[in-house]
This record gives sequence, structure tokens and C-alpha cells, in this order.
Amino acid sequence: MFGSSTRWLLNWFKRDLQWVGFLVLYLIDSMILLLATDQASRGGSTNQLIGTMLIYSGLLLAFITWRYQKQLQQNNPRQFGRTPFSWKSIAQLVGFFILMMAIQYAWGLLIHFHILQNPANQQIIDQQVVKLPFWNTAYPILLAPIYEEFIFRGIFLNYFFRKNTRLMNFLGVFISGIIFGSMHVSGLSPTLLMYSGLGWVLGAAYLHFKDIRYNIALHFLNNLMSLI
Repeated sequence: MFGSSTRWLLNWFKRDLQWVGFLVLYLIDSMILLLATDQASRGGSTNQLIGTMLIYSGLLLAFITWRYQKQLQQNNPRQFGRTPFSWKSIAQLVGFFILMMAIQYAWGLLIHFHILQNPANQQIIDQQVVKLPFWNTAYPILLAPIYEEFIFRGIFLNYFFRKNTRLMNFLGVFISGIIFGSMHVSGLSPTLLMYSGLGWVLGAAYLHFKDIRYNIALHFLNNLMSLI
């Protein structure tokens, strides 16, 4: 009994380190773009840093995709994979997108009427876009959705909430949403609830469609609308 509990704790700790490792690799990519943006405002060597970021991004995307597929081959009780597109699935995807837009719209109204402040995360993005417009617009629309869906939904759920039960599904979506929100907001605040809400919708979509491509599409559309 003691041996099995020890093995369980060691495996849990190992999965923690592995998941944090994926997150760190993603943050390194973001930091390279941040450095390039800082250099652009100073007239520095931005092109070299952008080139480094593109090479790093390509390698990271290949690695994360490979690891996700490997993970599903080893343990996939929910039968995640590729589901064919249909008019029904597209209509459902639109429904999830409308729900995300409703959260964004409600939040925008609270900010407009000065009930809440504009999220600091969005203010930082806006400042970065001014300094380096193209890459700071392209990155959150094209690359960030892929990284974040693999890390916060795909890999996370199969690392920590493998059993296909109602309780595990609920806890997986809830906790992944909270972590997703906390990565966009520092400290407890109403803004954390908004980002977590978006994460909960994305988590529910992942369990519903069982195909990470739908999540990436939803995240892409959400970020696109936020930056337009």
C-alpha cells in the first residue's frame, strides 16, 4: 500500500514537472518576442531576434504536437483525436464562439461604464503592438492559440485528469480554466474570472468535440476579435 502510494506521488510529481516544462518552453518563446519588441523601440537588432523566434517556434510546435500525439497513443480514455467536420459541428463551434464573445462583450460593458478597469494584460499587448505591430499582432492570433490549447487543454487534461468520469471532467475543465486565467492575470481580481471563463468554455469545447483543432480555431477567432 505504501509502495503504491509512493509511486503515485512520484508519477504525479513527474507529470507536474513535465507540464511546467512545456509552459516554460512556451514562455521562452514569448520572451524572445518581448526582447525583439524592446529592441525595436530602441532601434536595435530586431530582425535577428525575430528570426530566432521563428526557428524556435517551429521546433517548439513540432515538439509539442509530437508529444501530444504520443500521449494520446499511450493513454486516451476519452478517445481524443480527429473528428470529421460537418455542418452540425460547425454550427456547434459557432455556438461556443458566441458564448466566448458574450463573455467578452459583458466584460467590455463593465469596462466601458467604469465598473471595472481595462485588463493590464490587454494594456501590455496594446503597448507592444504599437512598438512592433506585425509580429505582436500575428503571434497572439496565429501561434499563441496553438501553444495554449495543447498546454492548457490537451496535455493538461491527459496528465492530471485521465479518467473519463463526470467528476474528473468537471475538475479538469475548472482547474485548467483557473490556471489559464492566472497565466493572463497576476493576483486575484475580477479579471481573473473573465479569463477563467474563457478557459472554461475552451475546456468544455475540448471535451465536446474531442478534437484539439476545434479549440485552436475557437481560440484563434477569440484572439482575432480581441485585436481587431
